[in-house]
Amino acid sequence: MLKIYYGDIENDNYIFNPDSYFNNSYEDEWITDPFSVQMIKDIDKSTVIGPRVIDSPFLGSIPVERLSGGVKTLILMNNDSEHIFNASACGDNCAKWILEIAKKKELTIRLGYLMDFGNDDFNIEIANLGKTVHNSLELAETVLDNQLL
Repeated sequence: MLKIYYGDIENDNYIFNPDSYFNNSYEDEWITDPFSVQMIKDIDKSTVIGPRVIDSPFLGSIPVERLSGGVKTLILMNNDSEHIFNASACGDNCAKWILEIAKKKELTIRLGYLMDFGNDDFNIEIANLGKTVHNSLELAETVLDNQLL
């Protein structure tokens, strides 16, 4: 299940800057994992050549550290269950992947904006309130009504 903290968060396991954290903590097998390969292709339009080389249609051959902050955050969410990541580095194009990761495991993230999770039903707990919402309209109304942003 996906749990989201909106606004500020005080937690020793919170990573405010997932981009920098990723650059200093990722493991090679995270990059070549088939799920990561799919996310990198979808979000960055890039192809994984190996654990340390990505083929970007915009930049050519790049090191893993040059991936977008969004895809780095997704890879961390998928591989690191010890931390809460600031998902504000992710755009709306990451929402479907966040929901997919949350289908596989308990996932808690922090957001500073209303991410568009699409039109399908879902179960997201707003961690600030301990309340579960089931669609984007209910999510938006609850976050805004409770002035969480």
